[in-house]
This record gives sequence, structure tokens and C-alpha cells, in this order.
Amino acid sequence: MRADDELLDRARLRLFTAVLSDTLDALGRRDQAFRPGIRPLDESLVLFGRARTGLYAEVYSVAPGENPYALEIALIDDLAPGEIPVLACQGSPRIAPWGELLTTAAMARGAAGCVTDGLVRDIRQIRELRFPVFHGGIGPLDSKGRGKVIAIDVPVTCGGVHVRPGELVMGDADGVVVVPADIERDCLLLALEKVEGEDRTREELLAGARLADVFARHGIL
Repeated sequence: MRADDELLDRARLRLFTAVLSDTLDALGRRDQAFRPGIRPLDESLVLFGRARTGLYAEVYSVAPGENPYALEIALIDDLAPGEIPVLACQGSPRIAPWGELLTTAAMARGAAGCVTDGLVRDIRQIRELRFPVFHGGIGPLDSKGRGKVIAIDVPVTCGGVHVRPGELVMGDADGVVVVPADIERDCLLLALEKVEGEDRTREELLAGARLADVFARHGIL
């Protein structure tokens, strides 16, 4: 079940990827964290929103008269506030789907960030814009003639995680986590409870309590 806006606001303010990952583990969903090589351009920024997916395929040419960016443009132009393009490139070292101009267009539509297991370029400009981008590498390559979007708003595997359109995505300095839609509300509520428990644990440890005693009381580590 999806979370309502009030719960999403609480989660956005209080949660972080490590506690979400722990909660997903407890719910039996142990494969929801992107590979560790998917990293933020700016570790100070947090990404939180709903996935809009794009599936890339490697290509080696552009047909005469073809617009190789057609579906990519359609996806970006259709973004709604709070949405996040999740661009699956199968980890290709040839495809850089994200750069400054797509960042600018996505920001103008209120997008909450971008995640890709492909490459990103124009990184100085993107950092100046303070737009959360998580990527599989940095390089100057244009995707034209190397990769193109073959489908949008379809289930994809990105960074080793299966992502469906509309699923909740969170990214911070530790990485990226996806919350499956069927357990979204339960996951967020349990994660918020865990944060409260961690706060109590931290306070007791700072007061000098023994770790073993605190763990016995709260079961949090």
C-alpha cells in the first residue's frame, strides 16, 4: 500500500538509506539497495521521490533522419514534481544519459533527482545546480550513436535492483534504495519506528551505558 502525503513528508525529513535497507531486510526484501558503485555526484544532497523509468540499449549508429533522443525527451518533458528519472543502461561504459541540459529541464519540472547506472557528464555544472544525481561513472561521451532509450515507464533493472514505475526511491551518501510499492506504507512506518529506537540507543550510549546492555534493551545496533 502506498503512503499518504503526511507519511511521505515525515519519511523525507527523518529517514536515511541505511535504516530503510535494514527495514527492508526485516520485511524479507533483501535486494533493494543499488550496487555500491552507484554513487552521488554530491554526497551532501538527498534524493527522495518516485521512479520514472527509462530503458537504454547500446547502439552503434544513428539512422538517417532518426532522432535518437526522442523517448528520452518525452520522458523528461513528462516529469511531474517529485519524480525521479531512473535510467537503466545495464552498466554500459558507453552510455552517458545524463548531463547539464537534462538536469536543467528536469529541475524546471520539479523533479527530485536522477539515478542511472550509466555515465554522467557536465558534472561541474550539475554540482553547481545542486540537483541530486546518482551515477555509475563519469565520462564525456554523448549517448548519440552509443545508446538510446527503447522504452519508458516499464519495469527495469538498474544498479542491480528491479525498479517499477512509481516506486519510492531514496538516495544519500550511503547509496540508493528502492521501496517496493506493495510494502511502501509498512516499510516507512517501521523505518520511522527504528529511527526513534536508534535515537534512544544513541542517547543511552552517550550517557555512558554499556553497549551490551543497550542492545539487550532495544535490539538495535
